[in-house]
Amino acid sequence: MSDLSDKVVVVTGAARGQGAEEVRALAAAGATVVATDVLPFEGFDAEGQGWDDGGDAVVRRHLDVTDAAAWAELGDWLRTTYGEVHGLVNNAGVAARERLPRVSLDAWERTFAINVTGPMLGIQALVPLMPPGSSIVNICSVAAVSGHAAAAYTASKWALRGLTRSASLELGSTRGIRVNAVMPGLVDTPLMASAPPAFFDAALAEIPLGRVGTPADIAPTIVFLVSDDAAYYNGAEIVIDGGMAAHVTHKRIADATRPSPS
Repeated sequence: MSDLSDKVVVVTGAARGQGAEEVRALAAAGATVVATDVLPFEGFDAEGQGWDDGGDAVVRRHLDVTDAAAWAELGDWLRTTYGEVHGLVNNAGVAARERLPRVSLDAWERTFAINVTGPMLGIQALVPLMPPGSSIVNICSVAAVSGHAAAAYTASKWALRGLTRSASLELGSTRGIRVNAVMPGLVDTPLMASAPPAFFDAALAEIPLGRVGTPADIAPTIVFLVSDDAAYYNGAEIVIDGGMAAHVTHKRIADATRPSPS
């Protein structure tokens, strides 16, 4: 496993699911992890006890990624507490499953606020604390590899993919900071649990490995990208989906979940 000793890493959307597993993996590799979320941490009581994620190596903080002032406050705290930050994992995200004719403006704006503006604000707030060789990992989706029926979600993940490329150019050139994207497929998380059965069944049928991924399938790649072992990875887009994106166009999935005309 990559060695993250002496690194401070911030993870958003860390209270459960894939984010929580990323926190555990980063802490196990030796990092000090600042786990943030707008949701309460599972198994974490008001006295700060009970979340088995790495013990003293993990600090938990409330953070709304859409709030610029909250990011500024976190940045000030990180500067005072640690001095530097060596990794940022923009994991927080929201699913918006409405198809294009039914997408409300509120749903569209909320999806972009969390999935795109949140990572942008995080980059702006924490880059001043990041020395050369630091790493930013944006959690995108296979929805940003091809077309997908969920309009707002797909558009937001394509936007995050574009932000990753832009940031890799800007920050690689001026600060020596690496920025990469990870594109998970179907992963067994609370986010996926909200998907309708028709979507799940149709998507599962398109995965050559024949199973849904787990958070533990994704987390090791995050650890690697944050580590110095990935020192020449910049602007990369790593798909982790059991082979789904290698062949599927998503049309069969879209057809299987298309609502009846009304």
